[in-house]
Amino acid sequence: MSALIFLLLGLVAGWLAGLIMKGRSFGLLANLTFGVLGALIGGYLFEFFTIDNSGVIGSLITATAGAILVLAIAGLINSH
Repeated sequence: MSALIFLLLGLVAGWLAGLIMKGRSFGLLANLTFGVLGALIGGYLFEFFTIDNSGVIGSLITATAGAILVLAIAGLINSH
């Protein structure tokens, strides 16, 4: 996957994660950044657990799941 497509998917995933995690959102710019980070983490986790994430939709689901995980962890850290 090209770097530009990866970044775009990460940005969309961050936006979607911000919508899903309404109470733990950190603002649009932070959510987009968490989306790109979440795309990396989600990709590694899905590969580790051998979950198929092929295609654009699979990649978007993977990135969104990773972004939700990153937002949840950041919310836990920020609440203390």
